[in-house]
Amino acid sequence: MFESADLDHVASKARWKSEAPKLRQRLLQAQWALGSKAKSSVLIIVGGVDGAGKGETVHLLNEWMDPRHIKTYAFSEPTDEETLRPDMWRYWRVLPPRGSIGVFYGSWYTAPIVRRVLGHDSDDALESALERIRRHEAMLAAEGVQLVKLWFHLSRDQQKKRLRALEKNPDTRWRVTDEDWRRFKKYDEFRAVSMRALRETSTGHAAWEVVPGMDHRYRSLCAAHLVLDGIERANEHGSPSAGAPASKPKKARRAADAPLKSTALLDDMNLAQKLGKKAYASQLERWQGKVNLASRSPRMRKRGMVVVFEGWDAAGKGSTIRRVTAALDARHYRIYPVAAPSEEERAQPYLWRFWRNVPRRGQIAIFDRSWYGRVLVERVEGFCAEADWMRAYSEINEFEAELADSGFVLAKFWLQISPEEQLRRFRERQETPFKQFKITDEDWRNRDKRAAYSVAVTEMVERCSTEYAPWTLVEAEDKHFARIKVLKTLHARMSGRR
Repeated sequence: MFESADLDHVASKARWKSEAPKLRQRLLQAQWALGSKAKSSVLIIVGGVDGAGKGETVHLLNEWMDPRHIKTYAFSEPTDEETLRPDMWRYWRVLPPRGSIGVFYGSWYTAPIVRRVLGHDSDDALESALERIRRHEAMLAAEGVQLVKLWFHLSRDQQKKRLRALEKNPDTRWRVTDEDWRRFKKYDEFRAVSMRALRETSTGHAAWEVVPGMDHRYRSLCAAHLVLDGIERANEHGSPSAGAPASKPKKARRAADAPLKSTALLDDMNLAQKLGKKAYASQLERWQGKVNLASRSPRMRKRGMVVVFEGWDAAGKGSTIRRVTAALDARHYRIYPVAAPSEEERAQPYLWRFWRNVPRRGQIAIFDRSWYGRVLVERVEGFCAEADWMRAYSEINEFEAELADSGFVLAKFWLQISPEEQLRRFRERQETPFKQFKITDEDWRNRDKRAAYSVAVTEMVERCSTEYAPWTLVEAEDKHFARIKVLKTLHARMSGRR
């Protein structure tokens, strides 16, 4: 892969003067079309050898296009804030929205390559990181992100010559650091590991392109052409997914229209379990105290926690969350009620709005409904294509695995009530003035589709209950019983037990 980049590519001044203005105009036109259609985004990944012209090329792209619609992020060592969250958090939070271009100068490739070269990680660890990157990029592509991955290359002799030239010039001396020279000494190791990373992560939807870095004119023209191709591909294909309704010609089949499957997982739950008022009052104080102590333990101060509440309308999610938060220090948790995505959220990959709310270590995030909306409401109502919610299972498992691998504790609750109890609670809400805001026409419509939702819930639990993020089914016919079960489970998860 690198061998072709070692050739002596040179662009003459005449070619530069002839080609550069036309290329710049085409880039601006393609960028304008991208913004006007707002169906896709373009993410340019910039990596490669130190001194190969990465910075100059990024600067040129911003000069040639409208910089108001390009966001460039240079990732170096993680900040204190970033080290307290999963590694991918800092990349997720700055993904470009549809209609815009993002440039990642340094990316999720940097740490795996450097760690392997320096001997901090094994071959197996590198392979695991590359597999995760492949899945991550496949998800981005499916969500309408056009990836343009540019690797700027120099041979060993070319890099040495380039670094010396930069160091000799007073205006550019600052760009060459001791770290650059230390890495130069490991040139062969970096080349071998980088070549493996590029080879194993160059896919049809996210191919690597090697840009020879010695001649600045050739390098600039080559990179600009590759970026132009990426923007034009984004304009041509677009994306109907990531929260957008399925297109009318190929309307997604709703779960309500699909053949019903077994729902024994829910049907077999014993909803008759109850807890008397006296026993509830005693156990509530006890388990809230235990949760409070566990949340302030040395173990939990080093870890973050993500708690998910899903369940039927009127199943008692809100009142259960209140009993949970009563046991916690208000400074250390935050509740995120999840509704239909906003315009800003629809312009991003589906998981973006949840990634940006991942808490710091030592903090707890409580989601009142969550990323499982894609395999529940969006599936049943036909708000996304079948292919989107089908691949969401693996994307969700990957998301939760990243949280767990970063030391986060996950607890997921489905609150189950019978149709009869739900109807009773609906009517009670309608008849009680201070509860009427809790009942909507949508609640009644969802109730009519209970059979389809039951199928979706069953498949959700079967596919997404993992060792690191198990689902807990909560018998919520009796709210007292449900609240104590949730508190007991949270205590067990905080204490390192399932």
